[in-house]
Amino acid sequence: MRSSARFFIVSLGAAAALGVALYLLQRPKPGVAVDQLVVYCAAGLKPPVEEVARAYEQAGGPRVELQYGGSGALLSNLRVAARGDLFIAADESYLEIARSNHLVAEVIPLARMTPVIGVRQGNPKHIQSLKDLLRDDVKVALANPEAAAIGRTTRALLQSAGLWDPVSAHVVVLKPTVNDLANDLKLGTADASILWDAVVNQYPELEAVSVPAGPAHAQQVAVGVLTASEQPTAALRFARYLGARDRGLKVFEKDGYPPVVGDVWAEIPKVVLYSGGVNRIAIDETVNRFEAREGVQVTRVYNGCGILVAQIKSGQRPDAYLACDVTFLDQVNNLFGPSTELSETDIVLLVPKGNPKGLHTLSDLTAPGLKLGVANAQQSTLGDLTARLLRAQGIYDGVMANVRVQTPTADLLVNDLRTGSLDAVVVYEANTSQVRDSLEVIHLDLPGAKAIQPYAVGQSSEYPRLMERLLSAIRTPESQQRYGDVGFRWLDRPGTVPTPNTP
Repeated sequence: MRSSARFFIVSLGAAAALGVALYLLQRPKPGVAVDQLVVYCAAGLKPPVEEVARAYEQAGGPRVELQYGGSGALLSNLRVAARGDLFIAADESYLEIARSNHLVAEVIPLARMTPVIGVRQGNPKHIQSLKDLLRDDVKVALANPEAAAIGRTTRALLQSAGLWDPVSAHVVVLKPTVNDLANDLKLGTADASILWDAVVNQYPELEAVSVPAGPAHAQQVAVGVLTASEQPTAALRFARYLGARDRGLKVFEKDGYPPVVGDVWAEIPKVVLYSGGVNRIAIDETVNRFEAREGVQVTRVYNGCGILVAQIKSGQRPDAYLACDVTFLDQVNNLFGPSTELSETDIVLLVPKGNPKGLHTLSDLTAPGLKLGVANAQQSTLGDLTARLLRAQGIYDGVMANVRVQTPTADLLVNDLRTGSLDAVVVYEANTSQVRDSLEVIHLDLPGAKAIQPYAVGQSSEYPRLMERLLSAIRTPESQQRYGDVGFRWLDRPGTVPTPNTP
């Protein structure tokens, strides 16, 4: 590459970086009210993002101020001067880097773009493959891998073909954005470049030459909410508008950017979460915070999982289901997406302080005259698991002869024990965290004496992305701490995959 071209690129990149950095530093200080959103956007996404932003403003949203540049250059500037509300990258790996550097919180996917060889309409140089970029009669312009997502993808694409070193040596100029490359092709100062397919579609003067390895290097476009945003709820609302299948994604598709599956648009989405009662104390605070930050309403239905499953089978469709145990998701998993096993908790005996009846094993519960409480096997996961344990030990009939109370949830059993009306109850350890000053936990060293809590998003939900973000909120370190504090062990591992035939 010529030294003058290299000097031009470095100077242009430095000027752009300085301009954005100065702009960022001039943004209002924390605590100052603003009536606009500041969005940093990859240059190759300008057509759809610009149109969506203006439509959002006309629909009553705040003013959206868009700053364009290469994804890498924007990320570098955000590291230096962390201001603004949203970052839209042409390659989700930039958002992953931003997240690892605590610059980005929530991420919402938007579309996909595939690298192609861009040439002038009619392909006058008859370029057919990546190897043609090495021809002496072909002037090649590429994007800077350190500044633009397409540059980074181009390097990976050419490296996979063993052509990066020779092609980069043949390049006449590196540019900071994909739009600069398209304009060079349009003006004839370059004969070929590697562009996004969606960008080529924006220029009638250009056409695309697909390459076999292109789809393998396709990238996902996504928007991330900056941790520095002083108005995260407003930022999330516009991000949801961008990613809504009946709003922003329609524009992306019209402009040639294949969209992902998105949520429907609602200014204040209303969703339903079914949850086994045992999970309530672990997730309630997390869901409250999620509602406030996202600006949404999450209706929580806590009950025994037997009751919840019956409601689902009867036709009710929650947006997500957090079960007490995997056995009660398995019964309806064809109505949900892949699950995540979040936590587990032990099944224990709970007795009055001092254990006056001297109960230490399940077999002790067969002693005549005891007054016991267990969960209802038809209404709750705990009841079902308890019945299985008793049958496995061959003591089901003996224990059930002493049972005075059967309830749909374990918290009702704990309350009955505290009143003194029962001698012992079988509950989850997670139900005992608030009562250990007056009651005593007896651990059971038995196979199957535990429950695993899975989370899955409903296949019929209009808000699958929103419910995925709720899962992300539940998986945060703060949420994990709350789980641990109330007697759960954190797992966070893949669970079941739904059956393919969905009613």
